[in-house]
Amino acid sequence: MDAVVKFTSQSQGRDRIFRATQYACALSIYLLRNNSERKNLVAKLKSLETNMSAGRKLFRLGNTVNSIEAAKRTMQLSDRVLCLCLTAANMNRALYFICDNVLWARSVGLIRDIDKERWSLNSSRCYFLSLVMSLTRDVYVVLQLMTQRARDKHFRQKMELQLNESPEVAEAVIPHLDAFLFLLLESLKSHPAVALDTLKNICDLFIPLDRLGLYKSNAGVVGFCGLISSVIGIVTLAQPKLRLKP
Repeated sequence: MDAVVKFTSQSQGRDRIFRATQYACALSIYLLRNNSERKNLVAKLKSLETNMSAGRKLFRLGNTVNSIEAAKRTMQLSDRVLCLCLTAANMNRALYFICDNVLWARSVGLIRDIDKERWSLNSSRCYFLSLVMSLTRDVYVVLQLMTQRARDKHFRQKMELQLNESPEVAEAVIPHLDAFLFLLLESLKSHPAVALDTLKNICDLFIPLDRLGLYKSNAGVVGFCGLISSVIGIVTLAQPKLRLKP
């Protein structure tokens, strides 16, 4: 119970619970869209989804400053690739929050004379770029892990033993594919924080891709991916050891 109270007392914790609820509603609405007997339930879910989205915008006020401070910290990283990727991701996230705050101000009547559609597209563009840079960081970290594992003598022996059990698999089609996949899976298995962060960013990527029209999916895919990434976000916030650092 203490862990639940501590989690919900954080603005990030409440935001992630709201986000999971929002995308769970979106997925449920998609699954029930053709069920005429569930029209009242669908209407209630749509209302709940809208309220969750509005609540999250309120929680995100001030996150621009947090993202700028995070960018200042990542600029000090000695690894140039991580420095570039994380700083660019944080700066684009800060721009995303600015657009999001402007849209919130318009929705409550504090600002009127703005183009909502334009600001919404700019918000999605910044979110998309932030995710691309975060995924680039993930790929870079995964490649580093794979390189380290490949140099380990005991791991190479384990991999050779594994591949010798089924030598005909994959190599007939693409040479070394089986070895590559084995190395990739073992690297991710030994570093769950990297695996979770990569999966989360891939799932999140479908949201701006759909909004920007770069890859049109449907509300069901967006809802499912949003729900999966939200659950991962809740897990990593509740268990800091599963959060990828820096």
